[in-house]
Amino acid sequence: MHFKKFLTPMMAPLALSLAFGLAACGDDSSSGTPDPVVDPTLDPGTTIPTDPGTTVPTDPGTTTPTDPGSTVPVDPGTTTPTDPGTTTPVTNPGTAWTSPVALAASANPAYPANVYALWKPAHFATLEEEQVYYASYADEFADLFPAQYLPAGRVLWSNQNTGYYKSSCLNKDSDVASMKYRGCTVSEGVGYGMLLTYFNGDADAFVRIWNYSRAFRAYYDVNLTPWITFSFAKKVDYTSATDADLDIATALILMYYKTGSADYLADALNIMKAIWELEINPTNLLIYSGDDDVWHGDGAVYNLSYFSPVALRLFAMVDTDPTHNWLGVLDAMYTYMAMVQNAGTGVFPDWSDAAGVAAKPDNGSADKTYWTFNKESVRIPWRIAWDYYWFQDERALAILTKLNTFISGKSGGDPSSNALMVNYSWDPAKSDAASTGTAIPSHWLGAWCVTGFGSNPTWVTACTDLFNTRTPANTGSSYFTDILMGIYSSLLNGGFVRPF
Repeated sequence: MHFKKFLTPMMAPLALSLAFGLAACGDDSSSGTPDPVVDPTLDPGTTIPTDPGTTVPTDPGTTTPTDPGSTVPVDPGTTTPTDPGTTTPVTNPGTAWTSPVALAASANPAYPANVYALWKPAHFATLEEEQVYYASYADEFADLFPAQYLPAGRVLWSNQNTGYYKSSCLNKDSDVASMKYRGCTVSEGVGYGMLLTYFNGDADAFVRIWNYSRAFRAYYDVNLTPWITFSFAKKVDYTSATDADLDIATALILMYYKTGSADYLADALNIMKAIWELEINPTNLLIYSGDDDVWHGDGAVYNLSYFSPVALRLFAMVDTDPTHNWLGVLDAMYTYMAMVQNAGTGVFPDWSDAAGVAAKPDNGSADKTYWTFNKESVRIPWRIAWDYYWFQDERALAILTKLNTFISGKSGGDPSSNALMVNYSWDPAKSDAASTGTAIPSHWLGAWCVTGFGSNPTWVTACTDLFNTRTPANTGSSYFTDILMGIYSSLLNGGFVRPF
């Protein structure tokens, strides 16, 4: 997780649709006319499978409150849900979709549900809980979250014991030690959280996180979620982060395809319009990193981990505005990505300029690491593998294959090798930034696993088998590792079922 920017347009409240679990428990539901077919592996709600891994999970009860999803029902009386039966889902109600891209022969559809069941109690909190934990903020909670944005929940950011955001994210009145320094949420976590709850069929949590975004956008009269906020009370910085905006809109479109509810599509279209106007370079169609001027202009630097091909394809499918050339952005970004990869060692730098050369971002977040495959770039394999898994784009395959050839050479074809821990340099003239850990972090392992999609099934199987022994760390500092672990676990084990 990097710091987007140390600085600071309109949304009408939408009617909340709770038309989920008609065909499956949770947000992967269908409704209305006709019922889309839902892959039953997406529904973990009926049972919680036992841990298929070989490690002993960390007890989430020692760090966070109990899982609110199991005890706090969605109250449909607080909103007027739109009848999904009055809209026609743009979905194919035929047989359940299956990707032609082969996963590991040992892929375990129950494993992502188990990871999610361990992740949620440690990294998700409801407004009801925090009204108790942070009693002095109760009035502010009520001001920012009126009835139309209830129920609400948030993904907890990592501990901020020190550093720039310590004072902003510290909850001095909390008696819960693990919550004192986890008072903030970042928009990236909102986007990841909505995708994670979607793919795990958790209707209550999806709606709560969506309402979290909606309430902040409505209160501050913006169409893009503020990149960092404090609990349910206030924004810390309401500039945007484009990766989050793309993921939030993507999750809403996926839910629209599953339910047919116009509420999800309407909100997605509002976000997409703002993305086009504020986060796309009109000259070269590359994706800016945010809506603030620091990310714009002739000297802009770009973050390739913000490129979500699936998001752009979905935008093109539902956006009827002819001035929004989403497929043009897709093509421009793939061309740029190939240029950057081919100009270096085979991995990507965290940040690069318009010429495709590694460059420092102006926010000072990566002065010593910008040329390495590091905390930003670890997300690239997920986004590109997702595109290949759903759409089999040959450009995606070429990028993944080059990454896999690189890491297979470094590791001798062994995904358990410590070679997977190194933050490799994009620039052959600069040194790698070796990891200081003693084990491959789960999100790094997942990232390297998916590079074998389409080209190296032996690697995918061996790497998936190793990955599926992992459990979330569930500590105050493991927000980023654990949430990406949840995403990679679903992709590697068949949980990314296309709803159309």
